[in-house]
Amino acid sequence: MILISKYIVPKGYTGLTLFPFIFLKRKELLLNKILVNHEKIHLRQQLELLIIPFYLLYIIEFIIRYLKLNDWQQAYRSISFEREAYKNDTNLKYLKNRPFWNFINYF
Repeated sequence: MILISKYIVPKGYTGLTLFPFIFLKRKELLLNKILVNHEKIHLRQQLELLIIPFYLLYIIEFIIRYLKLNDWQQAYRSISFEREAYKNDTNLKYLKNRPFWNFINYF
């Protein structure tokens, strides 16, 4: 389910996925198929890891990458879950053929 909330999505971002919801900052972003696909990839990742472990791994990986890179945006973009989503968000058929736990290939 996709919800619109400018209060839940952090400043500087347009979307956020918290299983089972996708939050978008503005209603017109519903028309952005690439953004919606990106967030749906995160839904799949979260489901595969049974939700809570996804968030733990996401945070741990972010902290490690931030300590190494000392740059918030670079750390965020280099998280394996984000790398998979950004690399494949333009392929609107990606989730139909995506192998189980494919994010592992992006570590």
